Amino acid sequence: MDLKQHIRGIPDFPKPGILFYDISTLLRHPDAWQVAMGRLARIVSGYSPQMLAGIESRGFLLAAPLALKLGLGFIMLRKRGKLPGETVGLDYALEYGTDRIEMQADAVEEGCRVVVVDDLLATGGTMMAGIGLLRRQGAVVPGAAAMIELAFLNGRDRLDVPFSALVSYNE
Repeated sequence: MDLKQHIRGIPDFPKPGILFYDISTLLRHPDAWQVAMGRLARIVSGYSPQMLAGIESRGFLLAAPLALKLGLGFIMLRKRGKLPGETVGLDYALEYGTDRIEMQADAVEEGCRVVVVDDLLATGGTMMAGIGLLRRQGAVVPGAAAMIELAFLNGRDRLDVPFSALVSYNE
């Protein structure tokens, strides 16, 4: 199945000049979603994870059901102030300014193998920050995966772990 046929491009979202790749059309199609999750499961299983970490918010839509399918735990990586209890965070640079990614302080034990999952890899900044935060908390991050890679932005070059995507766009 060609998963690109189930991903809709929306021009000028969230701002003019941006082509947004919308996975909601894929998620509405049960066969396409099942195929995508099966393919992601094969990729992620190769890293022998104990847990999956999903990046807010669309990464949750992939990582949580994938963790359930694989019998793994799930960690939420969220924006500042969105998680209850004690949190730890990491500030990271954006094209214009900074952002912060956080997780619950007790979410991962030392040496736990955690694979990071998101819907899309663009410049790699957020995924790199998630990997860094997990490592700072003692996790081992053997790899990362996404449904979509915007290859022309070279985000995978910023990552220091193996990365796989189900579909890639070069423009």
